[in-house]
Amino acid sequence: MAYDGGMLRAVLTELNKAAAGAKVERVCQPAADEIDLILADRGQKNRLVINAGAGSPHMALSHISKENPAVAPMFCMLLRKHLAGAKLIEGEQLGFERAARLRFAGYDEMGYPTEKTLVVEIMGKYSNLMLLDGQDKILAVLRPVDFTTSRKRQVLSGMIYEAPPAQEKKDPLCETDAGLLGTLANASAEKTLARVLSDAYLGIASQTAAEIAFRATGAPDTQLADADKNAVCREFSLWFDNVREGNFTPTLVLREDGTPLDYTYAPSTHRGSAARTERVDSFATLLDRFFGERDRHERIRQRASDLLQLLSHGEARLTRKLAAQREELADCAKAEEYRREADLVVANIYRLSRGMTEFIATDYSGEEPRDVLVHLDGRLTPSANAQRLYKYYNKAKTAARVLGEQIAAAEEELRYLEGVRTFLDRAESEADLVEIRDELYRAGYASRMKNYTPPRSVKLRPREFTTASGYRLLCGRNNLQNEQLTFRVAEKDDLWFHAKGVPGSHVILICGGEEPPAEDYTQAAAIAAYYSAASGAPVAVDYTRVRHVKKPAGAKPGYVIYKTNYTAYVAPLAALGKPEEA
Repeated sequence: MAYDGGMLRAVLTELNKAAAGAKVERVCQPAADEIDLILADRGQKNRLVINAGAGSPHMALSHISKENPAVAPMFCMLLRKHLAGAKLIEGEQLGFERAARLRFAGYDEMGYPTEKTLVVEIMGKYSNLMLLDGQDKILAVLRPVDFTTSRKRQVLSGMIYEAPPAQEKKDPLCETDAGLLGTLANASAEKTLARVLSDAYLGIASQTAAEIAFRATGAPDTQLADADKNAVCREFSLWFDNVREGNFTPTLVLREDGTPLDYTYAPSTHRGSAARTERVDSFATLLDRFFGERDRHERIRQRASDLLQLLSHGEARLTRKLAAQREELADCAKAEEYRREADLVVANIYRLSRGMTEFIATDYSGEEPRDVLVHLDGRLTPSANAQRLYKYYNKAKTAARVLGEQIAAAEEELRYLEGVRTFLDRAESEADLVEIRDELYRAGYASRMKNYTPPRSVKLRPREFTTASGYRLLCGRNNLQNEQLTFRVAEKDDLWFHAKGVPGSHVILICGGEEPPAEDYTQAAAIAAYYSAASGAPVAVDYTRVRHVKKPAGAKPGYVIYKTNYTAYVAPLAALGKPEEA
């Protein structure tokens, strides 16, 4: 659902219970549109995440720690100056709007008590974050808004803060049964009940309105004309009585495959058989599960934009190059035709003379004799024409051999770049990106990486898991780690796993020559399937002892050949459940 007024009220209720009175220990800005406040109180720490991005704006407590840039942005520095050491007094909602004021008490540079306010506006592409002083003067703003952007409302440092323009909607927390009946009576009967509610009242997302309509009428898309107005009043009042009293139920809506589909602050009953609901312990956990993976991918995508561009350009260049080389190779198929014509010229040279441009000869090289028209250069003698055709034959034959080698090299490089893209899609941190950049630099892409300086040392550890029987599983994060795991870390009798025929991680089951249980084989293969470019299920995964894995001389990083292998067909890791991470 959209992060509406009810969800903001629920999050603020949880924030005030868990962190009111806590000190701001640290201010972080892991992304351009996100601020994290680390709140500490009597040894307990909470992370308050405020995301003002257009894609998924939200505010909530969170259990997910994030990497921060080496140099903090200016907005983050200003928040640190004014909020570090301050205590959170409370968070309060502005009416039932998607906006809140977080009040902090602290001391200024001279030691005098002072109060600061952090205003959070969660309004889609207009989301913003502002720091105010005690007189509501704007000290800092995440996204300044001037006259060129909006004529209705400017948000700039030094100005007095003004709330967003009021909408022509009613506050549902102040609505009476008579007022609701009047709203329903004045609305168009052709609209659905859910549309009428979301259009008429503040802070009601379409999913919330559909849930109220379902509870009142038995269907989320009931027309207003078909709705029992008294039942609508009853369900509307019950819903917002719970909101007023702070009775919230963090509920996650899941697809059939277990991935998050939606979230809500009350039990959801209108989703049907295509989805199921799960109650979680807090709104921090709820929004972590819904936004956590999405936000991680977005942060990695932003920080890896240069790598994605390099890979896209490299793949496009190789694709064009391969198309041209294959077309040229097709032309080389004429080599045998040149040789056959040259042989016919030699065989019939006694009846040819200078000046002839063509002649008909009988070709006996096939199963049956046939007449062939041979073209000649009239400026040359018959002998010179034969030499010319033999020259074309030798040139085409050599070109076919060279082009075959070049096409094989280009295809190998294209597979390598596809493999790097697979690791980039699975990157989990800035350290992963550092290693991938270093790998591309070593692989010869330095000329395409502007202003790149190789790191002195890269110490990122491979992913490590523990199987059900206690064996260690090591999983490479990139091609360089794949090579290190397979040829330096693993022993000859350990087990090696890799998704069949697609780029992916090398997975090593450290077993010292022992024979692990079948369940451990399955887990190792499932990890190899998950950390690969394979899609769908089941996925074919090859496995063998490390001694059978070799690297060809001069091959790209991570490229290996192997023999005496077996193949398992498994569901990827996400379908089995993640093993305990070491």
